[in-house]
Amino acid sequence: MIDAPVISVIGLGYVGLPLAVALARHYDVIGFDIDRTRVAAIAAGDDRTGEIERAPLLASSLRATSDPAALARASIHIVTVPTPVTARNEPDMRALFAACETVGRALRPGSTVVFESTVYPGVTEDLCGPALERASGLTAGRDFFLGYSPERINPGDRTHTVDRITKVVAGQTPEIAASLAAIYGRITSGGTFVATSIRTAEAAKAIENAQRDLNIAFINEVTMIFNRLGLSVHDVLEASATKWNFLPFKPGLVGGHCIGVDPYYLAHCAQAVGHEPEIILAGRRINDGMGAYIAGEIMRALDAPADSTPRLLVLGLTFKEDVPDLRNSKVVDLIEGLRRAGAAVTVHDPLADPDEARALYGIDLAGELPTLAGFDGLIAAVPHALYRDLSSEALGRLLRPGGLVADVKGIWRKRPMSDKVRRWSL
Repeated sequence: MIDAPVISVIGLGYVGLPLAVALARHYDVIGFDIDRTRVAAIAAGDDRTGEIERAPLLASSLRATSDPAALARASIHIVTVPTPVTARNEPDMRALFAACETVGRALRPGSTVVFESTVYPGVTEDLCGPALERASGLTAGRDFFLGYSPERINPGDRTHTVDRITKVVAGQTPEIAASLAAIYGRITSGGTFVATSIRTAEAAKAIENAQRDLNIAFINEVTMIFNRLGLSVHDVLEASATKWNFLPFKPGLVGGHCIGVDPYYLAHCAQAVGHEPEIILAGRRINDGMGAYIAGEIMRALDAPADSTPRLLVLGLTFKEDVPDLRNSKVVDLIEGLRRAGAAVTVHDPLADPDEARALYGIDLAGELPTLAGFDGLIAAVPHALYRDLSSEALGRLLRPGGLVADVKGIWRKRPMSDKVRRWSL
């Protein structure tokens, strides 16, 4: 076992940066990212993801770089690059293979390459291993070794951080698995769990988010049923939650770079071995369709004249409350549905980067809320703290008399409002 390895972390995003900072408390750590602007910001103590605060980032011994030559010092390489899906919802592993090329060129005999990126079973050994061999000229399992430790970062969650959760680890050999357990065990109070194989660890990660996706899909489907029955799903869930083993999932838009993506990796793997994943894909169809469904329900609730152009204000664009991440935001589907139905849509988000919103989705974010008023409808799409704390008076000022408050997540469902305001929620 390596007593004091030099460790590199490849990719300094939501997953990589918190991991690199945690590792740097115990090891000599090199953080690598191809984005030079990101590297410069980290060096200045600025984490745009909001996962690491300025003081601990500046105090960290982590050395961030965009120079791949710096990786040659490391004997443990941990890859944390994103694994999204294509427009056809197929695995997009270009960043993963690019990372293999970069690491492979710096690889030296005796090194270990650990993958944290979410993949389907077999990717680490069958695809990444050969990619590393081609780039390095070395042989996996003899000259260097593979490992897998699935990331479990929950953006914006200050409780289940990388230094508190249980880390699953797996290695190409029992010795490598033990070495990784010791390394990760130093950084987390949650301990480590050694999986029986790399494929087992990959599979465990794939089903963790798929399970959440399916649970939310069930709630979204019963939401549609209860809407037809004139029932509030929030009222129903509040009653059901009094049972000790009822799972407290909520309806809504399911996007982001994990729950909205990982089930497609599992489905791809299933289809490759001849199994049609009916439940997994059914859940994805329901959740992928929620933006259009909510848009249709809101337009019906507006009950606007056919020849009118309702002015609507959508609050929130990021994929999740209180985080700035815009990747795979399903709010975009809601906005597109409203615009297709003939509405003029203004979008506000206090956390999203305006340039990124424009580049990713062609959406120009509105300015400060006090400058906005007179809308026919107000849609709470993402329950950021700023929106949760809005007073009834502030909400009223954003609307014209008789305007509609569409409370997608039920954040104001028990808030008293003027009788001049109409209300809709799931």
